[in-house]
Amino acid sequence: MSIDRSDEYIISLITELLKQPRETEWLEFKHNNYDKEMIGEYISALSNSAALNGKTNAYMIWGVDDETHDILGTTFQPSKTKKGNEALENWLLRLLEPKIDFKFYEVSIDEKFLVLLEISPAYRHPVKFSGTEYIRISSHKKMLKELPEKERELWRVFDRIPFEKQIAVDNLNDSEVLGYLDYTYYFELLKLPLPENRDAILKNLESDELIQKSLNGKWEILNLGAILFAKDLNRFNHLKRKVIRVIQYKDNSKIETIKEIDEKKGYAVGFERLIGKRVW
Repeated sequence: MSIDRSDEYIISLITELLKQPRETEWLEFKHNNYDKEMIGEYISALSNSAALNGKTNAYMIWGVDDETHDILGTTFQPSKTKKGNEALENWLLRLLEPKIDFKFYEVSIDEKFLVLLEISPAYRHPVKFSGTEYIRISSHKKMLKELPEKERELWRVFDRIPFEKQIAVDNLNDSEVLGYLDYTYYFELLKLPLPENRDAILKNLESDELIQKSLNGKWEILNLGAILFAKDLNRFNHLKRKVIRVIQYKDNSKIETIKEIDEKKGYAVGFERLIGKRVW
């Protein structure tokens, strides 16, 4: 899910990424090269490679030496860059299939301007740019069709990553996780005593794969955690349409509705609440 990041988060993320010993299949450094077609091809390649390597995101960073990782600064300003009369982000999105989440962030470190591009991993099938699928091999961008072994491996990844293990929301601190999830009901359903401290609560949620740690040390809520124990599913953009809905029709034709109720809470919490309502 694409969400806005604070400058503090982006700076800390860039700092961590610069510690990588070299460019990887899911990480690319650039100085001032911001050819627009090249960016689109890299979004495809890095997104597919992130999926292949089990990463929650892939990244491009402008303003960094790709060998030493020294911060140089960049003249690239994606917010002011256009392709013809079209904003760069809109142009890139239009040529991507499927239209995955990606976002540019502009920050300064030590008075030097940097750009981070955060890219979601491919899901269900490889990402194309302008009709072509790309992949990363070490630090090199290649057409996926030229590497049939990698293509088969990527399709196997799509087959084995289930919906419930995908990320519903990320970049959360401890208290934010507990603000999203009805953790008290989790312990009640399992007939376990509620732990006395927050760390123990989070450890239990993590052990059942409802949440997990991200690269920057913050938390990610997985779809399983959200769909079962959300306090409000409407806070998870791609899960809004999965709220529990009960409809009472006048007859078997399903033409005339008598009552319709939505339960915004996660299924484990909301189903019992909904059945218990005396509205039918």
